[in-house]
Amino acid sequence: MASFPYGSNYPGSSGPAPGAPPGSYFSRQHQAGGQYGPHSGQYGGPPPGSPYGGPQPSAPYGTSAAGGVPAGVDPEAFSWFQSVDADQSGYISLKELKQALVNGNWSTFNDDTCHLLLNMFDKNKLGKIDLYGFSALWGFLQQWRNMFQQFDRDRSGTINPQELQQALSQMGYNLSPQFVQFLTTRYAQKTAQSTIQLDNFIQICTQLQITTDAFKEKDTNHSGNVRISYDDFLILAISCML
Repeated sequence: MASFPYGSNYPGSSGPAPGAPPGSYFSRQHQAGGQYGPHSGQYGGPPPGSPYGGPQPSAPYGTSAAGGVPAGVDPEAFSWFQSVDADQSGYISLKELKQALVNGNWSTFNDDTCHLLLNMFDKNKLGKIDLYGFSALWGFLQQWRNMFQQFDRDRSGTINPQELQQALSQMGYNLSPQFVQFLTTRYAQKTAQSTIQLDNFIQICTQLQITTDAFKEKDTNHSGNVRISYDDFLILAISCML
């Protein structure tokens, strides 16, 4: 018997792409119901706010975002896109995307999170994203920065296990301190003090949402418990791997 550790307080059903705040590139037409938690929509959807750590340069690497910005594209995203699209192909690859995504201490995002984000916004499954996909990704990222900043109270660019638990609780997860410590150990920087940066935070939240959605498909009576075979367990676990 597998028991769902979040109890009755895990987030609602269908919504945007896994882990994405409302309004992201792949928002679905039907928003979440109230069956699985206190939220009326997908968790993790703070209102748009300033980038973590204050506004970023509007024209990185000496490029200018003035003029020529297509309709519906964020000017700041346009500037970054031009800077990292080294071959001027109109698309950015995983390697180029990593140059554009930074944590609060200006370290680049880890490869796993970059790959995750690329897959989420690569609507044509080309292994790369165009300007419009990147602009949507940029808006998605700014919302997560805003959420992250709420709990990084010392503005260190990281959150500790207690702050992570508070953030996840606000999203509707009722997780034990032991499980949150496990998440921290699994995803944290390998330093003396285990802390979580923005890229790891996004990865954790997305993985939790994917796993929760997979569990809910089995939990048809919304009891927080399911009985599954070993094969079904393996299918669920492997399908949730990022």
